[in-house]
Amino acid sequence: MPLRCLAALLLTLAPLAAQAGDIVIEDSYARAATPIARSGAAYMVIRNTGSEDDRLIGVNTPMAEVAQLHTHVMEGGGVMRMRPAPDGFAVPAGGTALLERGGDHVMLMGLTEAMQDGSSFEMTLTFEHAGQMTIEVPVDMKRMPDG
Repeated sequence: MPLRCLAALLLTLAPLAAQAGDIVIEDSYARAATPIARSGAAYMVIRNTGSEDDRLIGVNTPMAEVAQLHTHVMEGGGVMRMRPAPDGFAVPAGGTALLERGGDHVMLMGLTEAMQDGSSFEMTLTFEHAGQMTIEVPVDMKRMPDG
């Protein structure tokens, strides 16, 4: 019995990673602005270990009525605005795409339940070449922008 407990503890301490084909998802997490927010966002590192460029082109999750790929663009007067990224995000061969606060991210609108710190939810990512992969995204309301 103690070995099972130790194994379960080690699994919870290991960084969450998922892989489909040459695409590896690392360090995923989600946040909402407040516990009663109707929207939130998810972030992650997408690593392409292959020799062919790929592109994240879609996302879906039961956590939100609408899940979209979003980016920030500079508008007149030096104002940054969040906008949908209909072409998705490039994931270069041998490179990474960072989905991070203040940059490219997954926008979750119309949350179907509150994002509770320490919980998690499924999210399906669709890539142009690697296809679909489902990941488990932990909710971390304490996570700071730099890590």
